[in-house]
Amino acid sequence: MAGRFLTPAACVYLARGLRDFGDGFIAIVLPVYLIALGLSAFHVGVVATLALGGSALLTLGIGVLGARHDVRKLLLAASALMVATGIAYAATSDYAVLLIVAFVGTINPSGGSTSVFVPLEHTVLSGAVSAARRTSAFARYSLMGALAGAAGSLLAAAPAWLQSTGMEAIASFKAMFLAYAVLGVLGGVVYARIPARRLDAAPAAALGPSRGIVYRLAALFSVDAFAGGFVVQSLLALWLFERYDLSLGAASLFFFWTGVLSAFSFPVAAWIGARIGLVNTMVFTHIPSSLCLIGAAFAPTLELALGLLLVRSALSQMDVPTRSSYVMAVVTEAERPAAASVTAVPRSLASAASPAMAGALFAAGLHAWPLVLCGALKIAYDLALLLMFRRVKPPEERPA
Repeated sequence: MAGRFLTPAACVYLARGLRDFGDGFIAIVLPVYLIALGLSAFHVGVVATLALGGSALLTLGIGVLGARHDVRKLLLAASALMVATGIAYAATSDYAVLLIVAFVGTINPSGGSTSVFVPLEHTVLSGAVSAARRTSAFARYSLMGALAGAAGSLLAAAPAWLQSTGMEAIASFKAMFLAYAVLGVLGGVVYARIPARRLDAAPAAALGPSRGIVYRLAALFSVDAFAGGFVVQSLLALWLFERYDLSLGAASLFFFWTGVLSAFSFPVAAWIGARIGLVNTMVFTHIPSSLCLIGAAFAPTLELALGLLLVRSALSQMDVPTRSSYVMAVVTEAERPAAASVTAVPRSLASAASPAMAGALFAAGLHAWPLVLCGALKIAYDLALLLMFRRVKPPEERPA
């Protein structure tokens, strides 16, 4: 009965929380499980690569289908795929099968938000709220995902507890994949509460009049993601370890607070966006965060470096809800699933290219360069975004 009182937006928030909670612990458990099966780090990398590549292709495909089919049915199908993925990983230890399931399933080794669910959830959410409330809705959506993912990461310690009770190591990891499948079931129950609705009459193509805008945004977002790949969390931790000899315990506490600051910056971004505009919010919060990153690269003390990086964390993710809201606002309703996938997938692929380059720079002793390149490229992206889209206004920012 309670489910009947959930609005479509609330259903999306709840389902996102359930899914990201699962991704939070699976992203950590997955490599440990594969190593426990006797696989090497190389094999783990292959599984992760196939999982990310398969997720990208599924996301693109669902973006095309979303304009022609009932979005609720597609979300239910994605939930069923999540259930099947969890069961398959719990049921088999055969590497070949694991590779296939990684490619066609929903396992997300990065713990990020690129997945088959994203374009569909964006479509439901943007259609469930008014233009004036859209950015706030995406801020709550991002906040829910970030907090649920953080909580899920804590559950990654569960296998150790299960083993302390006498359960075998492999069995304890398989239990986590079964828990992941259960979360897929719960997500499907929530999605079933969304009213069945098909978008406007099926268009001739997934992207129509807004094709040019979407492709330009996708190209710009890819530059931003490529830049971010130079300072992914593991590489930033490596930099702190090597530059300042930071301890593992201190690093874990530092990254906890960066996550908290990033999560609670989402509603602040919505508040700012309502006052200065979405594009301005994306640009004028991003540029200071990039300057803080460049400053941290040359900070003479650990305290100054951590302070600059914390300020960066409070600013750098404010473009997440505003970016999603903006993309949904400047395209037609029928184009929303494709627009969400076309702008999200290139980001995922671009961000995968730069960590290897950053690693090479670290190996060459050029420890400051990844941070400087990340900051400089992001500033260039911000200026290009402002130049190209400052006059492309979402409905709520257009003159009455």
